[in-house]
Amino acid sequence: MRPPSPALKYIICIIGTLAVGSLSGLATAGSIDTWYASIQKPSFNPPNWIFGPVWTLLYVLMGVAAAMVWNSRHDPTDLRRALVLYLIQLGLNATWSLVFFGLRSPVGALVNIVMLLIAIVLCIGAFKKMNARSGLLLYPYLAWVSFATVLNASIVILN
Repeated sequence: MRPPSPALKYIICIIGTLAVGSLSGLATAGSIDTWYASIQKPSFNPPNWIFGPVWTLLYVLMGVAAAMVWNSRHDPTDLRRALVLYLIQLGLNATWSLVFFGLRSPVGALVNIVMLLIAIVLCIGAFKKMNARSGLLLYPYLAWVSFATVLNASIVILN
C-alpha cells in the first residue's frame, strides 16, 4: 500500500485536528450558558464569541504544521517522535475542555493546561527540527494557550 500523497496528508491533518477541536466544543457547549456563566471571571476574560473563530484558526494552523512535518523527509524516528508529541499535545488540548467544562474543575484544568504548555513547547522543538516553518506555525497556539493558562489560573483564584 502506498503512503498518502502530500496533499492528502494536509487534508488528514487539518480535518483530524479540526475534528478534535469540534469534540472539545461539544464538551464546552452545555456549560457556557449555565455553569461557566455563573462563575467569577477576571476583567480580561474575552467575550464567548471570540473562542470559536480563534480556535478554528489555531486548529487549521496546527494541522498545516503537522502536515508539513509529516511531508518532510527526515529520519523516521525523528518524524515519529514529532508526530507523537503532536498527538500528545492534541490529546491534552481536548482533555482540557472535558476537565474544565465537563467536570467543571478549574483546578484540574489548570494542571492539564500546564502539561499542555509543556507538550506544546516540546512539539514546537521537534517540529522546528523537521521543518522550521512548521514550528513557527505553532507560536500563535502557544501564545493563546499561555493566555488561557493565565485566564484559567485567575478563575481558580476568583472561585
